[in-house]
Amino acid sequence: MLKAKDGDTVKVHYTGTLEDGTVFDTSIDHEPLQFTLGKGQLIKGFENAVIGMSVGETKTIKIPCDEAYGPRSNELLLRFNKSDFPPNMEPHEGMLLDLRSPDGRFLMATITEISEDAVILDANHPLAGKDLTFKIDLVEVL
Repeated sequence: MLKAKDGDTVKVHYTGTLEDGTVFDTSIDHEPLQFTLGKGQLIKGFENAVIGMSVGETKTIKIPCDEAYGPRSNELLLRFNKSDFPPNMEPHEGMLLDLRSPDGRFLMATITEISEDAVILDANHPLAGKDLTFKIDLVEVL
């Protein structure tokens, strides 16, 4: 039976849960996720889990944060002056912002704190620092 290997394009259905069982993402009721193994399109632990699977096989794996979105980093807590924001923008806690880093990468950040003159943004991935569990069903190897 054909097993998925590095370089193969595959389709999978998956459900991702946190340690408390909360579902954070799923492809169920949608098209299967298609990606090429070894291209780094997904987190390392997810890709590694699919390698060696056969079409029709289902597996549940736990991915430690180091193989998922990494640990939380205090360096990604960013302080801005309120005056850095456009005058027509009213920042509020929980607001999501798209930022561009000095090297040109795009980051998503969440406003976590607002004081009289400052706004604190958290640019950590929302799943950083969390161990993740995925149920993966290999649907097809293309």
